[in-house]
Amino acid sequence: MNLIAEIEFQEKWHNVERYFIERFGKKPDLEAILYLIGINELGDVPTKDFTKEQKQDLMHIATCALLAQSGYYEYDGHDGDGWPHYKLVENPPTESLQKQELMLKQHIIAYFEDEE
Repeated sequence: MNLIAEIEFQEKWHNVERYFIERFGKKPDLEAILYLIGINELGDVPTKDFTKEQKQDLMHIATCALLAQSGYYEYDGHDGDGWPHYKLVENPPTESLQKQELMLKQHIIAYFEDEE
């Protein structure tokens, strides 16, 4: 990533973080952002708290929804409980954890730009 692209990326990422700070009063980590995107994708949120497994499922839903932007996953409908499901179309590239995080952040930025 060249310097101009890096600066633009950082500005956009700070805008995402600022959105969450304004909305929830604190800066979230990547897992919290994925969790909240998963809730958004679920849509109809139950009144009871999610189990630990459901929280992991929500982060997985978010990851699939984000990577669907690049064609790695495809929406495959909702199950009987209303949870969205995705099918793998193509494996994402095997990268270092740092590059995986960068790719997720880029997709998160695009997700929120599309929401506006």
